[in-house]
Amino acid sequence: MKHASQTGDIERHPDPAWPGRVTMAVMALLVLWPMLVASEFKPSILFDRQSLAATGRFLADFIPPAHSAEFLQMLVHETWQTVAIASAGLTLSLLGAIPAAILVTERLSISRLGTGRMRLTAACVRQGVRWLLVLLRSVPELVWALLFVRIIGLGPTAGVLAIGLSYCGMLGKVYAEILESSDPQATDALLRNGSGRLTALLYGALPASASELLSYTVYRWECAIRGSVVMGFVGAGGLGQRMDESMKMLAGGEVSSMLLVFVLLVAAADAFSKMLRKLV
Repeated sequence: MKHASQTGDIERHPDPAWPGRVTMAVMALLVLWPMLVASEFKPSILFDRQSLAATGRFLADFIPPAHSAEFLQMLVHETWQTVAIASAGLTLSLLGAIPAAILVTERLSISRLGTGRMRLTAACVRQGVRWLLVLLRSVPELVWALLFVRIIGLGPTAGVLAIGLSYCGMLGKVYAEILESSDPQATDALLRNGSGRLTALLYGALPASASELLSYTVYRWECAIRGSVVMGFVGAGGLGQRMDESMKMLAGGEVSSMLLVFVLLVAAADAFSKMLRKLV
């Protein structure tokens, strides 16, 4: 009897949140529909007879993947260069992102401990660093690569610099947000007892955020590998530049081999991330 009574109460009292959910869904459709029209997105084109025929011919050229000894030797070299560009660019970005994150993180501010408000000088410095990080991440790495290719010429250096600048803005912002969201007790206790900002970071905020910081850094390294491939299409070296050449020569087998390498690189980065998270 009690179970039946509870069932009747549920039927008589529907979810009180449903009007809000329906309203939000309708508002989302009203906002997204004009954007969909403005983007001229027409998925029906994918199922057009000519598009399907072109897709079939394009995919047929991918089989079998290129596997000659000379091509595989070139593929290994370009893959290594792609990983090197991503790793060097990420390392360069860390040199700027870590100090910027320490400066931007308000939790590490000593001047706020007394009154809860930072001194004017400290607040101005933090705001200036925030604007710099916004500037760096607002320009996509592909645009940075185009600029550096025009300045220093073709080659991996343009890709390393592009990743370094763009990812410095991304990492600095996210690092600061992760440190801000960590447990403040240890950090505040260290600062109140006279420790410096670096000590409070190393022994207060960092231990509580190490796993999340490491996971995001490895994820950004994975993104840097994909980004270095894309930047190769504008002359920044690596697998992307070779793929651009193969696509222009309509060498589908070579393109399919490179695509398989892309998948393996991302899978390896994901496995490396899992391994590091277990160690931390």
